[in-house]
Amino acid sequence: MVTITRNETETIFEINGLHKLWAFKNEIKIPNEHIVEAYQDEDQIKNWYGLKLIGTNMPYILNAGTFYHDGGVIFMDVAQKQNAVIIDLKDEKYKQLIIEVADPLSAIKLLNQNKI
Repeated sequence: MVTITRNETETIFEINGLHKLWAFKNEIKIPNEHIVEAYQDEDQIKNWYGLKLIGTNMPYILNAGTFYHDGGVIFMDVAQKQNAVIIDLKDEKYKQLIIEVADPLSAIKLLNQNKI
C-alpha cells in the first residue's frame, strides 16, 4: 500500500510496510506538474501484464516493483485491485504509477487538484 502526501511543488508516494521489500523502493517523488491525471480503471488493472524489471510478481496476489509495459516503464504496487489508482505521468522515468491506496477516491481528488 502507498501513502500520498502533496506539497506546493511535489507529490510523495511512500511505499508502506513489507511492500518496500517487495517493490525494492521506499518512496517516489514526482513534481506536481508531471502528474497528468489520476483515475481508476478496473479493466486495465484486471488484465494488466508487464515484464518485471525489478520487484515481485505473484499473479493474482501481488505486483510490486518496476515493470516494462506497453512501451514504457511502470511502477506498480497493488495487492487489492479494487483500491488501485492509475497515475499518468509526463517527463518522468515512469510512464505510469499504478498503486494501491487506502481511499482511492480521496487519492484521485488530491492528485487531480489544480488540473484543467
